[in-house]
Amino acid sequence: MYIKCYEEVKSITKDLVKIPSIVREPRGETACAEAIYKYYMSLDYFKKNPSNVKMVKTVDDFVDRHSTYAYVKGTKGNSNRTILLIGHIDTVGVDDFGNIKKYAFDSDKLPELLLKLNIADDVNEDILSGKYMFGRGALDMKSGVAGHMYLIKYFSEHTDELDGNILAYAECDEEDNSHGILTGLKEFKKLKETEGFDYIACINADYSTGYNLTDINRYVYFGSIGKLLPSFYVVGKETHVGQAYGGLDPNLIVSELTRLIELNTDLCDEAQGEVTIPPISLKQSDFKEGYTVQTALAAYAYYNFFTHSMSPADVIDICKKKAIEAFDNVVNYANESYKKYCKMSNVEYTKLPWKTRVYTWEELYVELTEKHGGKFTKHIYNFAKELNEKQPTLDLRLFSIKVIEEAWKWVEDKSPAIVAFFGSIFSARIEMTGKTEKEKNLLSAVDYSIKEVQNQCENPIKVRMFYPYISDSSFMALSDDVDSIETLGKNMPSWKTKYFYDVEDVLSVNVPVVNIGSFGKDGHKITERVHMKYTFENVPNMSYLTIRELLK
Repeated sequence: MYIKCYEEVKSITKDLVKIPSIVREPRGETACAEAIYKYYMSLDYFKKNPSNVKMVKTVDDFVDRHSTYAYVKGTKGNSNRTILLIGHIDTVGVDDFGNIKKYAFDSDKLPELLLKLNIADDVNEDILSGKYMFGRGALDMKSGVAGHMYLIKYFSEHTDELDGNILAYAECDEEDNSHGILTGLKEFKKLKETEGFDYIACINADYSTGYNLTDINRYVYFGSIGKLLPSFYVVGKETHVGQAYGGLDPNLIVSELTRLIELNTDLCDEAQGEVTIPPISLKQSDFKEGYTVQTALAAYAYYNFFTHSMSPADVIDICKKKAIEAFDNVVNYANESYKKYCKMSNVEYTKLPWKTRVYTWEELYVELTEKHGGKFTKHIYNFAKELNEKQPTLDLRLFSIKVIEEAWKWVEDKSPAIVAFFGSIFSARIEMTGKTEKEKNLLSAVDYSIKEVQNQCENPIKVRMFYPYISDSSFMALSDDVDSIETLGKNMPSWKTKYFYDVEDVLSVNVPVVNIGSFGKDGHKITERVHMKYTFENVPNMSYLTIRELLK
């Protein structure tokens, strides 16, 4: 069976794209959630079952924003098996659109303006082909949400096809700190208790794209890549530039960290024949304000680190080793440089005093606790708690730095050091191995749906075992053990004051995940565009057939 959904999914997508829902911006995300709520409430099924639709305000959030969910209960049998459909409604900003910024959400007007800009031949070709819809959020990922909205409508009119239930959740804040899905987990947990839902699978509809310009394949992904943000706070020893060897520049250490970590393929993670992209620097800076002839007191850096099989415990261990290596290298480099300079200047060389000194945040915290006891632990907790209360909008990464700076005040030995820690939210890796019954069933259902839809799809549909981008799929299950999550928390200065990964909420759902999502090009770019036939027709049908197969 193949449902005819193209025109309606296209229409819903265009309506959603029209709503500016830039992450963190006032009212935008909520306006999109309201539009979805109204769509569901216009359907006969939800007029009769209004409690099956809900707008949800995010919890523990400094932004006033909402998500929306709706669920349909099947009448084919009395099963409580439930499939989750998830997709995010927020977008990144539109400053990159420049002087055509006001048309960023206008899928009708934008293509002709881009054509005049003559950005690239492939963009012009795609515009003229008429096969793509342009606009911020069209690809990432309102078209995916639109497909789920259509499926909710369809099954609300055909409840007899389901021996079980489907629940679609359109969440805000995927592009920032994932407040939407974290709130959603709490709602799913409540529904598990009140409705008896037995969650068996999750279908995300996040976007995918070709791996290069000549890649003609379409992709379905099981599981999800994991992401951590290993970060480093580096304390140096200041000096006047006229006495360059009298101090140790923290920027030099940070530079060496970047050299050792960035694009280092030894740090790629492999599982099931698939390999992650190597780490890359996302930030490196010192704390000097304005110009002086004194070197910096401290600096910091953080790096994107993808995982397929590594746990947080593995990653922090690797990062400590790299920090030790970087420190050793810089100490050796400084001494070699000084030795040469002394020879050139005809003065006696004396070995520089610097010693490699590296902590993880956990190790520093334990050392200070052992020395100062409850006085320190109470102080640092209250400091972090009050910092979040006074500055709720403070970037999570800078928040962590401020907590470390405060802790460093308690350290007696102020000689140069590195503190390694995790500076951002945890996106868990999800690896599907087919070992559980739920995984076997989802793998089989998706395989069936792909074979059926391939007959209607002009491009090959390929399967991969890890969704390669950050997505809310990571919150649907846990492949790492609980001890590893404890290691994560012990190395996060923001833990339980600004950020908390609630293992219990995740485990209350804990389902295998597949990403059957939109396909297009240039996500997060001015030329963002979604391939309409595949996304508005093939994708909803794959999801439809997967749902039917799982709940037959």
